Amino acid sequence: MARYKPYDYDQFMMVPVSLEDQLIPGTLEYAIHHVVEERLDLSIFDDRYSNDETGRTAVSPKVLLKIVFFGYSRGLLSSRSLEKACCENIIFIALACGQRPDHSTLAAFVSSLDKEIEPIFTKVLLICEEEDLLGGTHFSLDGMKLTSNAAKEWSGTFADLKKKQEAIERKVKQALHEHRDADKREKGKSETEPKRREKRIRRLKQKAERIEKFLAENEPKIGAGGKEIQSNVTDNESAKMATSHGVVQGYNANAIVDEKHQVVMHAEAFGKGEDSTVMREMLEGAGKKLESAGWKEPLKGRTVSADTGYYSVKNLEDCKGLEVDAYVPDPQFRKRDVRFVDAGRYRRPVDKHKQRYKSKKRFFSVEDFTFDDKTGKLICPAGHGLYVRNRNFVTTDGHKAIAYQAPKTACRDCGLRSKCLRNPDTVSRQVHVFYGNRPDSITDEMKKKIDTPEGRRTYSKRLGIVEPVFGNIRACKRMDRFTLRGRIKVNIQWLLYCLVHNIEKIVNFGKSYAMAAA
Repeated sequence: MARYKPYDYDQFMMVPVSLEDQLIPGTLEYAIHHVVEERLDLSIFDDRYSNDETGRTAVSPKVLLKIVFFGYSRGLLSSRSLEKACCENIIFIALACGQRPDHSTLAAFVSSLDKEIEPIFTKVLLICEEEDLLGGTHFSLDGMKLTSNAAKEWSGTFADLKKKQEAIERKVKQALHEHRDADKREKGKSETEPKRREKRIRRLKQKAERIEKFLAENEPKIGAGGKEIQSNVTDNESAKMATSHGVVQGYNANAIVDEKHQVVMHAEAFGKGEDSTVMREMLEGAGKKLESAGWKEPLKGRTVSADTGYYSVKNLEDCKGLEVDAYVPDPQFRKRDVRFVDAGRYRRPVDKHKQRYKSKKRFFSVEDFTFDDKTGKLICPAGHGLYVRNRNFVTTDGHKAIAYQAPKTACRDCGLRSKCLRNPDTVSRQVHVFYGNRPDSITDEMKKKIDTPEGRRTYSKRLGIVEPVFGNIRACKRMDRFTLRGRIKVNIQWLLYCLVHNIEKIVNFGKSYAMAAA
């Protein structure tokens, strides 16, 4: 019978360790160590400290940056988990050179990087340029919605929050009443229950006071449509956003990525879910960083692709003003693509995420109306003619159309009224027929551009450029949430996430690092 040496992992060993030998060339920790120690000029942190003559010596910003970078790459986002790793994990101990910064030092360092994070990001981008990682031919823009350190249950309009405060105050009164009655019944029989009830009352009072203070110190948030949108008591700069996994309270993290090696050139987090107005900020941010890296006219003539969420008149006009070759399709572009003509028949009828269910009560759409060339009227399914009400109707998105309206007498007693008018109180049907080829229309110009074989071929590259970046950051590196509050601090954390991604690109594809690994 075979015999083996016994082994037990539940034990401690006293082993002499060389810290430098733990940082093996070709690994991410080695790249982080080399980039921070040798390539970054961190003298920008010197003004923070005034302990040159008196005071305690500070932990070096280089050590703190290494800990944060490597910790984030392992999904350790909280400062307490980083503190623990510096005491127990040999790689963290090697990067920290045996120092053990506490969680408050790490948290304060990350939260206060608002002035230094941009120069650090730009310097790492310059290293990517020196390592020949940037192509500069095709940039792709996209965003993902990450949860913030705030609960969506604390969201609502000011009227909703006021009602919530009043409801909590009613609970406080009821709890106080129950507490008095219980005290009379028990009369000192138990010490645990009164303390538990007092703790609950204290917590309820704190919640009510928190809402009251928020309402007194803040103004209602007004959305793009001019109406009040929901505020959040915990982090008022975050917003409720719809995702494929449901509604989250968080930030819209955007990134613009280069095609060659998926290096992030600019990143920014926005406290709004829609992307219809952020393209100029993202492109200008990327342009400034590339100029700092030595590029001349970094945006002029560059190909830029973005998904349908960025399709808006403002974004397209901004692209035109910045002289970029943009490819931003409208939401209906796949329906016009001959390659997807038969896509519907492959959908399972029970799959709610892929099957577009038709309403049981189908209303007449524009396609059900016909045009009479002789009279110039639009004929409804009941045979009545709709007259032209406005030939120059313009939607909020800048689309021009001809507005038709049916006579009141035609709709009053029509037998098809229930299938034509969604609102029973509507007097008569209105139909807007959009112009197909509007002169000087920037949206029609983009539709024609996308519908060409070259346009579809160029736009199809977007998926392989930017989506792997978000997959690496969110799934592989587990940097899938924000632990800080406020847009400034959240933006710092988002830039740190993208920095970790870029440093990994340096170690995987950089020439000098490949030689070091060999």
